[in-house]
Amino acid sequence: MEDLNKKPLSVKQYLVVSSLLFALFFGAGNLIFPLHLGQLAGAHWFTAMLGFLCTGVVLPLLSVLAISVTRSKGVYDIGTPLGSTFALVFMVLIHATIGPLFGTPRTATVPFAVGVQPLLPSNFMHYGLLVFSFLFFLAAFLLSYKESSIMASVGKLLNPIFLVLLFVVFFLAFLHPMSSAGSQPVTAAYQSGSFFNGFLEGYNTMDALAGLAFGVTVVTAVNQLGKTNPLSNAKVTAKAGFLAEALVGLIYVVLIWLGATTLGQFKASADGGVAFNQLMTYYLGATGHALLATLLTLTCLTTAMGLVAAFAQDFHKHFPALSYVQWLALMCVASFLTANFGLDTIIQWSTPMLMFLYPFAMVLILLSVFSPLFKRDSVVYFWVVLLTTVPALMDMLASFPPVVSQSAFAKMVGNFQQSYLPLASIGMDWVPFAVVGLLLGLMCHWYKNKKYLQTVTE
Repeated sequence: MEDLNKKPLSVKQYLVVSSLLFALFFGAGNLIFPLHLGQLAGAHWFTAMLGFLCTGVVLPLLSVLAISVTRSKGVYDIGTPLGSTFALVFMVLIHATIGPLFGTPRTATVPFAVGVQPLLPSNFMHYGLLVFSFLFFLAAFLLSYKESSIMASVGKLLNPIFLVLLFVVFFLAFLHPMSSAGSQPVTAAYQSGSFFNGFLEGYNTMDALAGLAFGVTVVTAVNQLGKTNPLSNAKVTAKAGFLAEALVGLIYVVLIWLGATTLGQFKASADGGVAFNQLMTYYLGATGHALLATLLTLTCLTTAMGLVAAFAQDFHKHFPALSYVQWLALMCVASFLTANFGLDTIIQWSTPMLMFLYPFAMVLILLSVFSPLFKRDSVVYFWVVLLTTVPALMDMLASFPPVVSQSAFAKMVGNFQQSYLPLASIGMDWVPFAVVGLLLGLMCHWYKNKKYLQTVTE
């Protein structure tokens, strides 16, 4: 297939695609989790930041590159080396996690809890969330109704407004920092394991999972610019991804530093939403709440649009009995219902799924990026994913709320895990398993090639 547009894209066009990628990745969680990390890490904020950037910036960038290298159109294609059944199950799990079960409802509950809830009487909280989430997902549905309007709506309108508001806050914080970040207290968990705790905290952004799911949206947007050849489409996506993630990384660095500086005025908060509220109130007073509500709603709306559109596009492709618009409506309704369970419940139950899915996502992303080295041989994928399953299941069980994680069976599994699995104490026990799986897979790949060459020469 040849490009409809044979001319190189202009700088402006690259910036529009980069802006789309940035807006799809950067949601409310990307604001509140780095701030909270800064408060937890205190004087060790820099080391924790390095860990956070690995899963919050490098991994999402690699997910975009994985889509580019394999010329995939979405999360389904990433899993196809392991067969259509695995690919379909993996796609459904990813979309369910970043979609109606956890990720998408959070895009409504975070701006409500942080920006709107403090302005409401306590007896109106439930009704306030009901009305806010209804209007929020109605807007997401209307803005995503026509697939062709996604890039124009997100990249050209909402994203620049968000960036202006965010950098106003940064400017004020740099002019008058609350305290010196390097002299703040460090919580117990970050005394010796700040890097790996920051690494695990990056899971909460869900950006690596989102990067795989947004592939179809990005490919569609680049196609609209006339780059319809898979190779040229991949090159544009990769270059735009570098630009977008560079900006995301810069914002994370500032937010984590800011979180540490807040300890000079406030105690470490229970979550990043409270920390952001404190930050805005300190610098902007009563008007900070209004600005915060606007800021979070804009950035969450752009992310919600990307999530619901990617969900509808992928599910319509694989389950065509329903149209894109019908899947879109179903996604928005389901997200609206889940959002009304509240932010705390959503975060509490999303952690086990993230601990389970992130190891799979990481190994599949890395395998996809380096797949040309072993010709995307399914046997390599098989051994890596098979061995990664063992620690991933254990990590999921251990991270459930107490009703599950404190059961007799869960405690027995947890004791075994901590006693016998290397790196289990820092939540990285899947790494040795994945490495062993990779070695076994590459050995099988080498043996297959050797047998094939012997057959050909004979």
